[in-house]
Amino acid sequence: MNKDKVKGKVDQVKGEAKEQWGKLTEDRSIENEGKVDKAKGKLQEKIGQVKDIFSRVAFENRRDTYSFNIL
Repeated sequence: MNKDKVKGKVDQVKGEAKEQWGKLTEDRSIENEGKVDKAKGKLQEKIGQVKDIFSRVAFENRRDTYSFNIL
C-alpha cells in the first residue's frame, strides 16, 4: 500500500466524520465539505491503485528484460 492509498483512506474517513457532524448540527456547509473530502479521498485512493499497477508493470518489464539479457 502506497502513501496515496493511505491518504485517500484518511480523507474518506475525515470526510465521513465531517458529513455526519454537519448532519448532526444541521450545518449544510460542513456536510458538503465532508462529501467533497470523501470524493477527494476516493480519487486519491484510485491514483494510488494506478501507481501500484504501473510500478508492478515496470518491475515485471525490468525483470523480464534482465532475464532475457542473461540468456
